[in-house]
Amino acid sequence: MRYVRLLRRGPVLLLWGAQTASVFGDRLYAMAVMWMAWERSGAGAMGLVAVAESLPYIVLGTVGRRVMDRFASLRALAAVDAVRLVLVAALPWAWAEFGTVGLITSAALLGVGGALFDPNLGAMVPDLVRPGEVQAVSGLMDLTGRIARIAGPGAAGLLLAVMPLAGLFWVDAATFALSALALVLLAASVRPAAAAAPQAGPKAAGVRPGVWSLVRTHPDTGVVLAVHGIGIFAGAVSLAMPALLAARLGAGASAYAAVLACSGAGALAGNLVAGNVRLPARLTAVYCGAWAASGLVLAGTGLAGSLPVLLALSVLSGTVSPFLQIALSTHFALFPPAARRRLLTVDLTVIRTCGTVSMLFVPALAAAGPRAAFLGGGLAVAAVGGAGAVLVLALARGRRLLPEALPVPELAARD
Repeated sequence: MRYVRLLRRGPVLLLWGAQTASVFGDRLYAMAVMWMAWERSGAGAMGLVAVAESLPYIVLGTVGRRVMDRFASLRALAAVDAVRLVLVAALPWAWAEFGTVGLITSAALLGVGGALFDPNLGAMVPDLVRPGEVQAVSGLMDLTGRIARIAGPGAAGLLLAVMPLAGLFWVDAATFALSALALVLLAASVRPAAAAAPQAGPKAAGVRPGVWSLVRTHPDTGVVLAVHGIGIFAGAVSLAMPALLAARLGAGASAYAAVLACSGAGALAGNLVAGNVRLPARLTAVYCGAWAASGLVLAGTGLAGSLPVLLALSVLSGTVSPFLQIALSTHFALFPPAARRRLLTVDLTVIRTCGTVSMLFVPALAAAGPRAAFLGGGLAVAAVGGAGAVLVLALARGRRLLPEALPVPELAARD
């Protein structure tokens, strides 16, 4: 398998291992911080914490381009992780001393760290491998989240049996320490092309392209960004799964846990396929088509008349999701480093904006009529994904788009 071959290389193994631990810690943090918010101030505080963490992605992605560029190096990202380590470790204290305000402020500061870290690291990862291995390394990095989603809840339960809730934050802080150390060690031996300092002066426009110029030059990428945002917005009806289980099947928490487990298992299996089987050349069409398939599964979920059928659909839904992420990451990796970083930033801004807005009312509306919500939301996602695929293919026929075989810059050794 291509994953195994990649993990035999020191830089890839070091980064993947550290990021797997970090993402696992983030799952523990997410569960702990939401429980703290609920315990202190109820469900309203949970929503405020989620919004506070998303706002920095939206603000920095919209107006913080120069700030983002200052963190386009492995050492700078190690410093970000060191700061996040302190913030996470101190969060129980902030909660005890300042209550909900302290909790929300900590979440917002951690959101700033995530907004600086995620697109910059994502832009550097493709530079660690050869051009033909970009899809595989995208799948390998996607695998970190799939593993964490399965292992996180069980590990949290075991840890809480031997330590207080605050201990989950300390474990997360330790994973940030591992990530920071790995990035420092990596910076001592490699220099990804995406970590090159941005040029100043009149020529900088070519090195730091604006998103509109990128979309005009590569309209299929603009279609992908739009489909992603709309898919996240309409797909928020899936958060009403507990209401669907109760209203349609008379099921409870155990059934909901089974749905999540099936979805996680499907996602893990899908990742192993999507990361190791060569995807069709037109990645943007694959991406939009995967959204259409995801929408059809979501619509079918609303029509499911029994728990076994619902569980089977959950497995199918999970299986589709890695194809979305891996196709998108591989497509972005085909761009030069500065453009790649900008597109990753814009994509995070789009999905955080759409996700935050949808969270304000879509789940509540869906809970009032879950069957119709799943059916309508799923069909909307399918229609948008299908239309996006048709448009991308039409654009490919009408003009020459970004070549799918565009070379990715080779890894440069530090002098």
